[in-house]
Amino acid sequence: MKTMKRMLALAATLVAAVACGPKKEAPKVLVLYYSQTGNTKVVAEEIATRLGADIEAIEAVNPYDGDFAATIERCQKEREKGEIPEIKPVKADIAAYDYIFLGYPVWFGTYAPPVASWLNEVDLKGKNIVPFCSFGSGGLDSSVRDLAAKQPEGVILPGYGVRAARMAAVPKEVDQFLKEHGFLKGEFVKLEEFPEQQPATEEEAAIFTAAVKDYPMLAGVQASTVASRVIPGGTEYLFTAVQQPREGAPADPKMPPMRDMKVYVTVVEGEAPVFTQVIR
Repeated sequence: MKTMKRMLALAATLVAAVACGPKKEAPKVLVLYYSQTGNTKVVAEEIATRLGADIEAIEAVNPYDGDFAATIERCQKEREKGEIPEIKPVKADIAAYDYIFLGYPVWFGTYAPPVASWLNEVDLKGKNIVPFCSFGSGGLDSSVRDLAAKQPEGVILPGYGVRAARMAAVPKEVDQFLKEHGFLKGEFVKLEEFPEQQPATEEEAAIFTAAVKDYPMLAGVQASTVASRVIPGGTEYLFTAVQQPREGAPADPKMPPMRDMKVYVTVVEGEAPVFTQVIR
């Protein structure tokens, strides 16, 4: 009887050991970002807080101080000279992380120069990189292409971008993004794919105009075709639009030819239409 009891106790111990065996460690996540105005910092902190991730800022030795115009002027001069700014050493051990959320503002259609400096210093081979950015009108897609070209052996995952004019949407959108891509558990709305584009009706063209009318960089842009889908609380439109030449203005041979652009517009019930991203 004692022997049987000992055998049963041993079996119970083995079952418990299997059930309580080594748990799979949660992936280590670093949120690394550059921010000048604070917009990208807001996104970075939202991501880090939700994931319980480490966070660090990329800092230029000679900061881009001053207003928007001064920053653009300095950046333009650096681009013309092929220069990028020196940055302070990043403290985080990149090799210790499974995922790196890399954040930046979009300048001249790509990641800001301090991020370019950091990318020159590191080898992201085999690393999972999740880009995120803030921008005036767009630049997520173009900056991600540049990132993939710069670090071709890194694993570039889908990214998140937000217009500077829409920072209030960050908490909700980051939550959706992290859940949709498996970084957080929880319910989220899985959006349907956009259907095929159709000629924009007068009503849809009016929605487009209302969404872009206050943004100078989209002056003269008109909607040609559109597709739409239902989103929580409203409708999202994907317009194909083209820049129209000003009436009576002579053609400028130095300017690139007109081309279509994609413009995302959302209309939430009770609110005015707003564009969320432009893809040129």
